[in-house]
Amino acid sequence: MKISRKIYRDYVYKEKEILRAQYDPELEFYTTIKSGDVEKAKELCLAKISEKKGLGELSDSPLQSLKYHFAITMAMLARYCIEGGLDLSTSYALSDFYIQEADRVSTMDELNTLHTTACLDYARRMKNLRKKKITSKPISKCLDYIYDHLHTKITLSRLAELTGLNSSYLSRLFHKETGMTVSDYIQQTKIETAKNMLLHSSYSAAEIASILAFSDQSYFTEVFKKQTGLTPKRYQSLYLNASGLPDR
Repeated sequence: MKISRKIYRDYVYKEKEILRAQYDPELEFYTTIKSGDVEKAKELCLAKISEKKGLGELSDSPLQSLKYHFAITMAMLARYCIEGGLDLSTSYALSDFYIQEADRVSTMDELNTLHTTACLDYARRMKNLRKKKITSKPISKCLDYIYDHLHTKITLSRLAELTGLNSSYLSRLFHKETGMTVSDYIQQTKIETAKNMLLHSSYSAAEIASILAFSDQSYFTEVFKKQTGLTPKRYQSLYLNASGLPDR
């Protein structure tokens, strides 16, 4: 899925009613990289870190201030990618490496280039991690489609059409390679995204349900509780408190 420079997405709400929603830009950025969506990460990196609005002044030197923000970004990327399954030591080693590289740059342009390089490095590693156990092109294509279309209702028939395979055969192949049914995989991936949105955006559970194309909030809550053992509200309260952040 291609997104606009304004970081907008289409998403489906209830049957065929189409709405527009603007993701929290920071959430969109980190979850895109965590999901291993390299092409979308490239688009988001077109917005240079030196041109990002709203960054606080952390130093009298504009370049040094930006380096501090770069370090914060790397720390956040390390955390998100660990949550996504990247080995802890690898993720933190990458973060440390790029922070050290940033310390050596002497211009804004060099820092912008390094920022893009680091983000795409993380995104490619996450993509490779996601596909590590996948051996066939059809299932690899299905996973890319699922991650790019979490805002829509994804069906087995659509994936079968995409891959040119019979639905029954695709279903068996998908389970063999991922260890999950198509529907379970889609639900798990959407709930992982929902968990991040609950903690790192201002969206309510109802809004998240519609953005991720659940039929209604009740069904979203049912699936969320099945996956996590908690309601969305309880999950948000518990983990926001655990992180030391104030409840919204």
